[in-house]
Amino acid sequence: MARSNRRQKRRRPMAEINVVPYIDVMLVLLVIFMITAPMITQGVDVELPKASAAAIQEDSKDVLIASVDSKGQFYLDVGGKQQSITLDALKARVRKVLSQNPGTPVMVRGDKNVSYGAVIGLMVALQGAGVPNVGLVTDPDNT
Repeated sequence: MARSNRRQKRRRPMAEINVVPYIDVMLVLLVIFMITAPMITQGVDVELPKASAAAIQEDSKDVLIASVDSKGQFYLDVGGKQQSITLDALKARVRKVLSQNPGTPVMVRGDKNVSYGAVIGLMVALQGAGVPNVGLVTDPDNT
């Protein structure tokens, strides 16, 4: 009967959240992000090496050469015939040539005084025309 007079102590449910596992996970994620963040940065200043590259062996196939002059005008050279062309017309013409000859190599020539954006615009247009990859034409380094 002594029990009935005394109130029984019942275990109440704990109303606290154990945050220790969450803190551990957060610390691991923090370390991962601290390590990977410097690798993601773009626009790092680098000095590119100067090197002489071997000339590409010419095949029997015609080579498409898309060019940008110093004024930003676009040209397309198909089989030795060079003509001034707009970017949209160049895209359509390259698409047509590649549909007839899918393995035709495409090269890009850019004047050294033209803006970088014009060359990138040309390469984006070529990619939109279905060119899987392009080669960049340069003068040989004679130093």
